[in-house]
Amino acid sequence: MKTYTTQGTCSRAIEYEVADGVLTACRFVGGCPGNTQGVAKLAVGRKVEDVIGLLKGIQCRNGTSCPDQLARALEAETANKEIVV
Repeated sequence: MKTYTTQGTCSRAIEYEVADGVLTACRFVGGCPGNTQGVAKLAVGRKVEDVIGLLKGIQCRNGTSCPDQLARALEAETANKEIVV
């Protein structure tokens, strides 16, 4: 699992795994348990680009949200993959 340190949210981090362009695991560390568990369950099994498209830009406070932070983590993951290839 990779860990993304969140910024501006109640959650402190997001642990996730991606395989073949699909989010295969996701867990928020901290934050509102019901909301973050729901976001994670709905996101797992989807293509990374679909998750980014659905969650990027959702606002809660501080110009971001837990779903937006997941989108940012996946964008960073995608950018890293593109650099390596």
